Formats: sequence, structure tokens, C-alpha cells
Amino acid sequence: MQRLVLKRKEFMLLQAFIYEHIGISLGDHKIYLVQARLAKRVKALGLESFGAYYDFLVADQSGVEFEYLSSLISTNVTSFFREAKQWEYLKSYLPTLLEKKEGKLRIWSAACSSGEEPYSIAMFLKEYLPRDKTYDIKILATDVSSKVLKMAMRGVYTSKACANLDTHYLKSYFSEHPHESQRLYHVSPSLKQMIVFREFNLVTGDYRLLESVRFDIIFCRNVMIYFDKPTQNRLVERFYTLLGKEGYLFIGSSEALTDMKKGFYSKSASIYQKV
Repeated sequence: MQRLVLKRKEFMLLQAFIYEHIGISLGDHKIYLVQARLAKRVKALGLESFGAYYDFLVADQSGVEFEYLSSLISTNVTSFFREAKQWEYLKSYLPTLLEKKEGKLRIWSAACSSGEEPYSIAMFLKEYLPRDKTYDIKILATDVSSKVLKMAMRGVYTSKACANLDTHYLKSYFSEHPHESQRLYHVSPSLKQMIVFREFNLVTGDYRLLESVRFDIIFCRNVMIYFDKPTQNRLVERFYTLLGKEGYLFIGSSEALTDMKKGFYSKSASIYQKV
């Protein structure tokens, strides 16, 4: 099969579909990135053009192809305990939070990717919660991609993925298993039982499913940079509604609410509290 070239008209169709269903706003300069990421999939399906792929995508009622598209377009780059300053802030604030909430915490990892973020949250709480009390803690971890969610639920990570994780955490919360030419690290059941994984689309998802919960902390890091301003605004408004009084929103260090604060005030770079 000859090399596939994404034509401008085909790109515009895919561009509109991705924006409507995933929320990612792709500028016109992203045409070559989309071509590179989708070409292999188009060939694997035996299709002769990106236009044929678009027709296949729209006609698919099973949701399987949308899942492939989401995984290929989304950037699932993550790591354990990323954004170190946020963890330091949370460490200093945790005693006050526990006192205010009387030991009950609800936390949402809103774009959990392959699971490093929610497992980091669970490890952090295991480390810094006082040992002499019992707590009611639930962590919701969601992502648009069921592919990465399966990886997260499995909780198995390579040496490379754990390279920057402190040895203490590896020994305390993982079991090591040799596998072929590498080592794999399996998350302990004690962490897994703290987390509920669910597939959820931040742009098109039914937020009524979350209305019964008032979160104390929402992590949504390095996601809004892919959305345009109207989508960012709607998302921030939804987070505001779902956060409890004085709840926290943690975003990526490359992001800022700036003109979208709408009831939040900045506590530190990339950390916002609901008024």
C-alpha cells in the first residue's frame, strides 16, 4: 500500500470530530501529527484513505474505533509524584484538611492515564495520614481511554516507569517480579482498594453521575492545555460545582486559570482553592 497522505479536507473532518467528541482542539498545523498518529491504524484496517477512515469511524456503533482514536490522539505522558511542589503543599495542608473533613476525604484524579497519579495519591496518604486513627477515603480515577485505564487497573509498571520513584515507596507498596529481561513492579492490593477506576470523558461525560459527591481535591493536570478557551471554561465551572467548600483544584505547572478563576483563588502556582 502506498504512503497515506492526510488531505486538508480529510483533516478538517477529523479535526471537527475530535473536538466534538474528545474536546481536543487541534490547530491546522497539527495535520502532520494527526497523519503520523493515525496512518498505521488506517492501514491496519485495510482502508485506502483517511477519508475512508473517517467514514468508518462515524459509522462504528460499537465505540471500539472511537477508543482507538482517543488513545492515538491523547498524549498519555505521566509519572509517579509529578509536580513535586504540589505534594509539598499538600503535605503541609493535610492535617488541616483532615480536621475540617473529620477524616473523610474524596479525591478525583480526573485524567489518570495509566495510573501513576492515583497510585501516587494513595501512597502519599498512606505515608502521611496519622496512624492512630481510621479514615474514610475514596479516590476516583477516570480517563477517556479504556486502554490506559486497563493498564492502570492492572497496576504493573516497568523499571523505567519506576525509575524516579523513591526506593522506600517501591519496597513498601510494590512487589517485584522478574519478567524476561526486565523487572516489573506490581502495585500492592492495599493501594488498589483505595481507588475506583472509571471511564469518563471530561468534555462529553454525564456529570450528573458525580453530583452526589463533593470532592475535597480534584487533580486535573496537563489536560486543559489541549482544550480551547470555551471548553476550558466549561470544565473549570464543572470542577467548581463538584468541589466542596474550600476544596482544591490541582492543575499542571504549564497551566493557569488566569481569566477563568470563577470562584477560585490561587494558593500557589497551579494550586487553586474554591472560595
